[in-house]
Amino acid sequence: MTEAEFKTLQLELAAQTPAPWRPGGDRPLVAGCFVCFERGGRGPGRQGERGWAAAALMRGKRGLQATAVVRGEARWHYEPGLLALREGPLLEAAVRALPEQPEVLIAGASGRDHPRGAGLALHLGALLDLPSLGITDRPLLAEGPQPGPGRGSTSPLLLEGREVARRLRTRAGARPVVVHPGWRTDLDTAVTVTVRSTRRARTPEPLRRARKAARDARAR
Repeated sequence: MTEAEFKTLQLELAAQTPAPWRPGGDRPLVAGCFVCFERGGRGPGRQGERGWAAAALMRGKRGLQATAVVRGEARWHYEPGLLALREGPLLEAAVRALPEQPEVLIAGASGRDHPRGAGLALHLGALLDLPSLGITDRPLLAEGPQPGPGRGSTSPLLLEGREVARRLRTRAGARPVVVHPGWRTDLDTAVTVTVRSTRRARTPEPLRRARKAARDARAR
């Protein structure tokens, strides 16, 4: 589709209110997905460059169930707010390559903190019909204070007066991550899944495992 059509689709996704999802237990089946592209390219990212996407399926913080890696090309140049055009097809393929469908999906992307309210984490969940959330190092547009120093401390991130994401300190003394609710998840659920999926690293374990798998594939 054209860029204009895609932006219209994002607005339509943002306006939808699907039934909220809640974890059925303390250890839901969680998948993390991550994509990386070839090194040494010109500029921030061009259409057609090679990419490697991985998905890691885990139950709890240690229970790795499966990993899937796919290769392909970027479908779009890098442009903030349009990452679903660039990265979405590769991430979708990696999640679909898992031997079992997860209960919830974690992507390295934003959700409601987005110019049209539907970042890649939300878009990918809607496409796959999976509850989803996003984890990033910093907010895209939203603003707010830093959380307290202890593990589990949170602080709100507001966009046009509405809370769209939260900073979360996953490890005491470490830089917080930004937790984005996506498809069928709210702020509290997204934070809960993130805390339960985090071990020693500041990044949730399924997303960290997927990132390592994608980068290892690129290195090979």
